[in-house]
Amino acid sequence: MNTKVLTAHVPLPLARKIDDLAARLDRPRAWIVKQALAAWVGEEEERHRLTLEGMADVSAGRVVDQADVEAWAASLAMEHPLPVPRR
Repeated sequence: MNTKVLTAHVPLPLARKIDDLAARLDRPRAWIVKQALAAWVGEEEERHRLTLEGMADVSAGRVVDQADVEAWAASLAMEHPLPVPRR
């Protein structure tokens, strides 16, 4: 696998936490950083995908009425909450 070196300035407390994790897991610091960065990028890609999916639903009119959502949310504190509103 080809790689590219990236450089980042991180606050000392974060750098210490990374070093502590590396020592505890008996892994190199670079492994910890790669794992964390890969997880964050994956989460951001999923957030973007879900945003686009939601925007497509709105454009297609697949929405739930705000009043229905508010009534459902208010009912969650009740003994018998309302069913989740559907489109």
